Amino acid sequence: MQCETLGTTPDLIQVFTEAALRNPERAALVHEGRVVTYRRLHELVNGLAERLGPRRGAVAVPAAHTPDTVVAMLAVLTAGGVYCPVDPAFPPARQQEMASAAGCRTVIDTGTALDPRLGLPVIRLDGEETGRATAATTVGPGRDVDPEAPAYILFTSGSTGRPKPVVTPRRAISVSVRSLRDLFSLTEEDRVLQFASLNWDTSLEEILPALTAGATLVFDREAHSGSFPRFLRMVERERVSVLDLPTAFWHELVLHLAEEGTALPDCVRLTVIGGEAVSPARLADWSRLDTGRVRLLNTYGCTETTLITHAVDLHGPGAPVPGRDWASGTRAPIGRPLAHVVEDVGDRDELLIGGPAVALGYLGMPRATEEAYAVVGGERRFRTGDRVGRTPDGLLTHEGRLNDEIKIRGIRVDPAEVEAHLSGHPAVNAVAVTGAVSVGRAALVAYVVPGPDAETRHLDGELRAYLRERVPAHLVPSRITVVPHLVLTTSGKVDRRASHQRYATVNRSKETVDER
Repeated sequence: MQCETLGTTPDLIQVFTEAALRNPERAALVHEGRVVTYRRLHELVNGLAERLGPRRGAVAVPAAHTPDTVVAMLAVLTAGGVYCPVDPAFPPARQQEMASAAGCRTVIDTGTALDPRLGLPVIRLDGEETGRATAATTVGPGRDVDPEAPAYILFTSGSTGRPKPVVTPRRAISVSVRSLRDLFSLTEEDRVLQFASLNWDTSLEEILPALTAGATLVFDREAHSGSFPRFLRMVERERVSVLDLPTAFWHELVLHLAEEGTALPDCVRLTVIGGEAVSPARLADWSRLDTGRVRLLNTYGCTETTLITHAVDLHGPGAPVPGRDWASGTRAPIGRPLAHVVEDVGDRDELLIGGPAVALGYLGMPRATEEAYAVVGGERRFRTGDRVGRTPDGLLTHEGRLNDEIKIRGIRVDPAEVEAHLSGHPAVNAVAVTGAVSVGRAALVAYVVPGPDAETRHLDGELRAYLRERVPAHLVPSRITVVPHLVLTTSGKVDRRASHQRYATVNRSKETVDER
């Protein structure tokens, strides 16, 4: 399936600049009641971009839920640099791996510090600084930037134990953002909640479509309070019209609404979900609530294909009439390709995605890049590893994975990465890591064969602490079980699934899920 012709898509910094000049006094960012107008945001971005200088290369930015992160991101892109968000909560070793793999030359200090051992020059964001750039003098406004130049680097899980740096070019993010503004029907009247971690690409689908449409982006700590009543009060107080939520969070929100007999605030017109399969039970609950006025949009995409590539309205004014009977347990589709997406279904029903939003590949990893992409009709396609089917009305359905990657908290994880780290511990002789469902959620579980001289009594806790010093929380298994041996395939390789099946009942009564 070929994408529609979108014509020449302007660089997103050019579009942001035009939005800022069109409505300079409108609220661009709202943070804990503090308003940053488009005029002020434009000044801050250009002031920092001037200090960064042209062609800055990769710049590490602390990924924190603050407007300063947005200022730094836009400034890096304005200066023609490469934005590289690094979560300050990650272990120092992981921060160093990311900055090194991305080739970062500079760190922007936004008030949230990265590990000082990165050893990179620091440029501090001065909130009092007044940028002097005007529309005519804006640094790197996007008109003369090579569309193939890298815009940002994000990381996915890698089988070697090292995170894989995905390089996304400016043409990819610019065309994707244009499509998402249309998909979300964004206007200057919208107020979009910034919810996702700034370390993941979902945050970009909240931030960039909003700020290039002239809408308002809302930051508020109550979004992450863990309390649904507080979350809903905040949404109503801040008049949020667009929510972009992980499917797992949406499941819990729907359960709260159903159990409490509560409705979403009237200000919400669109709820976007994605990251994992939608529960038919929660869809049935949602359809029974007073949600008919709210668009419920299910989305699909990969880091390597830049934000959302497929979407479908599951409920609300954009859904087909009479719509699906979710009470029957019908599985939710992942939708149709967006206008800029080229879609193919390859061998073993694998979804292949091409078009202008396909990333350049993995920085410094030519073999991994070659393995991840196919050529169809002379054009590159990303091999998603997802097996798909199609409904009678043409919608794609997700039918499982063709490799061992799993989704943990909506984040794609290669179990081999966790295995590589665990294998580095001197007490570990062999290890198998796989996914399991615990307390209704996907979780990682590990089975470890100790070395001959290893003390096994507290080995599980020791290994968990070992991992927490090296990897993000979503890569730490919820359960680590010490076993005498692993199940092997006929070729002598570890069989993850069979090992899990053999030992899944071991100490089941002691199993707990680490929600941190």
